[in-house]
Amino acid sequence: MRDTHDEPSELPLVVTEKVKGAQRLMSISPEAKRAGLAIGMTLADSRARIPDLWVEEMNVQADAVLLDRIAEDCDHFSPAVVIDAPDGLLLDITGCDHLFDGEAELRRIFSQRMRRASLHVRTVIANAPDAARALARYGRTAIVPPGEDAAAVRSLPIAALGLEESDRLAISRAGLKTIGALADRPSLPFAARFGEQMTLRLRRIQGLADPPLAPRRAVPMLWVERRFPEPIGRMEDVEAILAELGQEAGARLSERREGGRVFEASFFRADGAVRRIIIETGRPMRDGATLLRLFREKLDALADPIDPGFGFDLIRLSIPHADRFDALQPGLDGHAVEADAVADLVDRLSIRFGAARVIRFLPENTHDPDRAARAVPASFNPMTSDVWPTPEAEEPPLRPIQMFNPPQPIRITMVEVPDGPPRKFAWRRREYDVARAEGPERIAPEWWRKPGAPTRDYYRVEDAEGRRFWLFRAGSYSQETPQPDWFMHGVFA
Repeated sequence: MRDTHDEPSELPLVVTEKVKGAQRLMSISPEAKRAGLAIGMTLADSRARIPDLWVEEMNVQADAVLLDRIAEDCDHFSPAVVIDAPDGLLLDITGCDHLFDGEAELRRIFSQRMRRASLHVRTVIANAPDAARALARYGRTAIVPPGEDAAAVRSLPIAALGLEESDRLAISRAGLKTIGALADRPSLPFAARFGEQMTLRLRRIQGLADPPLAPRRAVPMLWVERRFPEPIGRMEDVEAILAELGQEAGARLSERREGGRVFEASFFRADGAVRRIIIETGRPMRDGATLLRLFREKLDALADPIDPGFGFDLIRLSIPHADRFDALQPGLDGHAVEADAVADLVDRLSIRFGAARVIRFLPENTHDPDRAARAVPASFNPMTSDVWPTPEAEEPPLRPIQMFNPPQPIRITMVEVPDGPPRKFAWRRREYDVARAEGPERIAPEWWRKPGAPTRDYYRVEDAEGRRFWLFRAGSYSQETPQPDWFMHGVFA
């Protein structure tokens, strides 16, 4: 029985999970470890040794959420953070250590930040990700000198390879207890017995092969940032920093002869919370003043305003995507300047109302009128040209601007010949007398999209009052149907 005077926080803590019908220890506190408990023991054996235990059941989902929050905060130190489930993180700090005056200082600041969040962590810096992971779990090394990963992991147990339990036991029974003992043996017999995956893990842990890493967030092509010894909280200061970062990013983009298409501002709060703001532009851009104006539009349109809390200790501006930047060449007619002004307006409207609410149309390479154009966000910049076909001079347009989807049925009240254009038709409870007609223009369906769809014969017709319509007959006489239906597909302006 537990003493009622003992508080849970004063008892050895163990976290259990049901494995093959028995509750086993998956994590233990330092007090429980000093009392003789070990990971993998059953809860019954543990209580036989220590009757008073603070027992909690493992919550895998909550642990995953916590690990993701820690990974989000780790963006302070590197934009490339890999989640090593269930309880580890890998940070690629290549090119980042100089921001913290070296690797040792980076490790110290990182460990101190985790301790302030009441987290117990082990941190190791090494060239090879698998070596750093193994040393953090089974070793005591803090920083591995460059090129010495293989020597640093030689004393680690075979368990550091992360093999299946049966394979680990088989290797141990052969008298090989450490990574070094295994590395000194020829690899071919082990590959034949345990598979090439085992020898690949051995090479990776020694730094002889690079493992594929999948960061939780795509690493931007370019980023600039500001770190603050004392957190800032005034929005005026935040906007001033964004302006500086925009100018710096623009200068670096100019060196690359590129312009950013996507910009992401990340605001890291002192308590670990991170807020990100993303804007997309309809054309490559690198002007800091314009970028700041777009961010202001975005900030004003946020339903959940940014809360600085205890202040931001880091602000980062990332450019995940950029395109080639061509300088504006104004023509004599000024159309290039007008196009640039329209693009600027599109960016502002898209940021304030959402990209999905500001659309434009792109031509499609198809003869099917139903698919001749598609609506896309106005800021979308396709890789292909969006040049529309130009009608011949002094010729009426081939297609109406206003088209119905789906086409609306009409009733033919008079026709001269069965396969000719109508002389009279009824549409929307009104009859129209056809004065002129042109056609037919036969358009076959895309058989790979609409198998069995009838052929359409299109006519451009004009009534006695000058109104023009685009009609079609679905199916030809005697060949596809004895009595084809007619439809109104569009109205000319």
